[in-house]
Amino acid sequence: MTEPAHLAAVRASYDTVAADYLRLVVPPEGMDPASRAMLAAFAELVRESGGSEVADLGCGPGRVTAYLSGLGLSAFGVDVSGEMVALARRAYPRLRYVQGSMAALGLPDGALGGILAWYSVHHTPAGQLPELFAEFHRVLAPGGHLLLGGHAGEAQLLRPARAYGHPVSYASHLVPMARLVELLEGAGFTVTTRLEQPHPQRADRSYVCLLATPAAGRPVTG
Repeated sequence: MTEPAHLAAVRASYDTVAADYLRLVVPPEGMDPASRAMLAAFAELVRESGGSEVADLGCGPGRVTAYLSGLGLSAFGVDVSGEMVALARRAYPRLRYVQGSMAALGLPDGALGGILAWYSVHHTPAGQLPELFAEFHRVLAPGGHLLLGGHAGEAQLLRPARAYGHPVSYASHLVPMARLVELLEGAGFTVTTRLEQPHPQRADRSYVCLLATPAAGRPVTG
């Protein structure tokens, strides 16, 4: 099967920037208190629901996966970038990291107790988010939990020429938080908690965290 163009761009770009991404992006311990609180709440909810395996989708160099492990979760990471996965495996050899696409996880239905998608969903074209969230719903067990954290804003397509000191070819697809909630609900989730923080330089952008759990019944996509 031919790799989708947007996925190929994400893979190639993060293969290129991997080492400098690791150097420049703050680790979980350096995140703002609200983001760390959301990660802690997610971990507590997953533990209380039975502690099944958790997938960190778009795990990058693996630091957030390791942070979840430190919070008592059985966590593994998935990333499309082979270079990111290699960094994660070297840094955290006791944890499992897999190269692959979050849109096609190859896991059985209901296999996971939790999903973390931390600053990774925005690289998916907005029109493909229903299918992506349907995949999240498929692999999440009843009573499981999803934490989606990332960029939001007025609907726009961003194509940076450079990132982390390197040329990149990926795009960022921003949608408002309210639209993300609608799409999650359309895929069969109930959104239980919403956090939105302003962007320090841009009034039309924000940082969001959404906690969600599968609603009863089958998802409705479209």
